[in-house]
Amino acid sequence: MYEPNVVGDWQEYDEHAGLRVRVHRLERAEPPRGRDDAAEGLTYFCLRVTVENRGERGFGVHLEDGQIDVRIGPDGEGAFVDWRNSQFIEGFDVYPLRRATAVLYAAGPEAALGQVDVQIQLRVDDEWAGRRMWSGGLGLHEAAAGAPAGGGRESLARQVSNFLRDQAEEGTA
Repeated sequence: MYEPNVVGDWQEYDEHAGLRVRVHRLERAEPPRGRDDAAEGLTYFCLRVTVENRGERGFGVHLEDGQIDVRIGPDGEGAFVDWRNSQFIEGFDVYPLRRATAVLYAAGPEAALGQVDVQIQLRVDDEWAGRRMWSGGLGLHEAAAGAPAGGGRESLARQVSNFLRDQAEEGTA
């Protein structure tokens, strides 16, 4: 069964030895070139997608619009993605021991941002890699510090985080 990653986790690509990717730094942030008029009344957030090469050869990496899908809330509705303010990885050669990072700005209703799912389909050397998914949410760190998330109910991202931590603890014994 396919398990989503938790925001911040690295995911390695078996078909491209040494290449790994992660979605991280999911946080509230205003876009650098101003808000899009279509996002009026929505809360902006930012996330980063980092591709790292720990292998022995370089890879040509593409991570552009259409290769990143952001869904929010319990119904998985599409977030507003601000393509004008976002920065992508467009045909960059990631050499061994190097990284490239895309910065994505998106927005959604405040109430739906406790659950954010991000799906990535990386293109490496003109081949499509398998899709990977990360789950997280805004305010998750505050919930982990002791404040209950969602009025006592755990968010999906928190449940995924707990499940993966429990699985890791079982495997280390």
